[in-house]
Amino acid sequence: MQKISGVICLVVGIILLLWGHNIANSVGSQVQQIFTGSPTDRAMHFYIGGVVLAILGLALIFWKRK
Repeated sequence: MQKISGVICLVVGIILLLWGHNIANSVGSQVQQIFTGSPTDRAMHFYIGGVVLAILGLALIFWKRK
């Protein structure tokens, strides 16, 4: 059960990372990035959530419970 949860978290994390990348490369985000110099908050939230879930998924897959 732990490995299944890990795989699900890893897949959702990767999807969030890709979704955040698509949001960061949208026209509206690029226009805002020209004026502010940083990606939109929404893209950053997807990036952070994706990294956290991917790390959690890897930990669940490779960390053995006693």
